[in-house]
Amino acid sequence: MPLEILLVLVVGGIVGITVLLHLSGRSRVRELTPQTARSEWLRHAPDDVIIDITIAHDKRSALIRTETGNGLLWSFGADTVARHLLDFDWIDHPEGFEIQLHDFGTPKALIRLDDFERPHWQNLMDPA
Repeated sequence: MPLEILLVLVVGGIVGITVLLHLSGRSRVRELTPQTARSEWLRHAPDDVIIDITIAHDKRSALIRTETGNGLLWSFGADTVARHLLDFDWIDHPEGFEIQLHDFGTPKALIRLDDFERPHWQNLMDPA
């Protein structure tokens, strides 16, 4: 098969898959509610006992308080990412906080917070 035809087939296939995923709704960013945050956290960490869930106003991130400590859950496209806040740094960002996790697999996350919720999250995330 000539390379030109193969290239057209590959590019057409990728575009077709992208369009199908978008039309089926799988490209939307997942919005978190207390129920979905609880179920998503337990999907990532099934042995945790959740004490409290704080959802950001943009519904893209949640601070999860468990018996063993705090955790962070955020939307990553149509899926979620959950990490325990054991070894991290948080840096002020114009849109909220940038959480730098000392984890090779998840180096950082931007948590968008408004001016009202920023002090509350800072208080909850402060280890002291």
